[in-house]
Amino acid sequence: MRIGILNSGGDCPGLNAVIHGVVGAATELGWEVIGFRDGFEGLLPNGPGHIKLDVDRTVGILKLGGTILGTTNKGNFAAKIGVDNVALVPVEIMDQAKATIKYLGIEALIIVGGDGSLTTALQLCNEGVPAVGVPKTIDNDLQATAMTFGFDSAVATVVDALDRLHTTADSHQRVMVVEVMGRHAGWIALWGGIGGGADIVLLPEIKFNIDNVARQVNHLYATGHRSVLIVVAEGAELEDGSLMTREQMDAERRQVKLGGIGEYVGRKVEQLTGKETRDVRLGHLQRGGSPTPLDRILGTRFGVKAVNLIREKKFGRMVSYQSYHVGDVSIEEAVNQLRLVQPDSEVVQAARSVGISFGDR
Repeated sequence: MRIGILNSGGDCPGLNAVIHGVVGAATELGWEVIGFRDGFEGLLPNGPGHIKLDVDRTVGILKLGGTILGTTNKGNFAAKIGVDNVALVPVEIMDQAKATIKYLGIEALIIVGGDGSLTTALQLCNEGVPAVGVPKTIDNDLQATAMTFGFDSAVATVVDALDRLHTTADSHQRVMVVEVMGRHAGWIALWGGIGGGADIVLLPEIKFNIDNVARQVNHLYATGHRSVLIVVAEGAELEDGSLMTREQMDAERRQVKLGGIGEYVGRKVEQLTGKETRDVRLGHLQRGGSPTPLDRILGTRFGVKAVNLIREKKFGRMVSYQSYHVGDVSIEEAVNQLRLVQPDSEVVQAARSVGISFGDR
């Protein structure tokens, strides 16, 4: 049997672990694996092409960040427009992809991506291509799975940054504002903030007021703090409900590029408190580097499960992690269902109990 695999959308630590799991499990079954380069673009006749993946080709990739296959969030295939608004792949592009799959004798396709990529996977399934999905988003915001690989590595990057910033902030008695990823969901900011000892965490799900933030900063200095650490997710809303953006709508991705909320918060805090403030935007540092042990293990388990779904002919399904068990759910049920931080959740209450402010009171 010959199967295919591709990565689509943004990269993150753990993608190579998935490839490692797929190749290992497929080899045990005597199957051949073809990897398509640069996401869905590798399915097109004039695209970047494909490579044969075997144990010799994938030895040692478990510890590597990024993906040896490459990926893209641009090009000819559908991109997610909004939370619910999705564009379909044009018929002629889909026909070219199906022709490539047929020509190469691919009997099933593993698609590793977020809900935009998995929506494309669902369209392929509906047009007769046997496909299974593996969820990939460092934002950890897919409702159908309790955790996605790459999230733990992103949190580790945030925690390391906060550890480093805390020492320099203490030395100069400064406020440090760290902007992290999180368009709709604030999981990276929340977990990174707790793990890194942040004083204030600002999330998309909890409406903050800058006056409350400034008041908390003054309170912390008045009670003996030499510095204050603030973590803010890029998707945290301003007081008027708007988002900070660095660029307008991207013509290909049709999605606004967020950024600048950290700079805004830092500037306002300095104006309102008089405390010297610096802001840092971690950006793609959160996507890079080697995956943590947890992400290596989770990615490997996801890859093995994807192969098992093909073996069981459970197409149109997505790998899912719930209660320490790797199972599967329907792709159709999984896409467009965001898992957001609940303001009254146990983890938020735990953060409040150790003195973390969310700027809402």
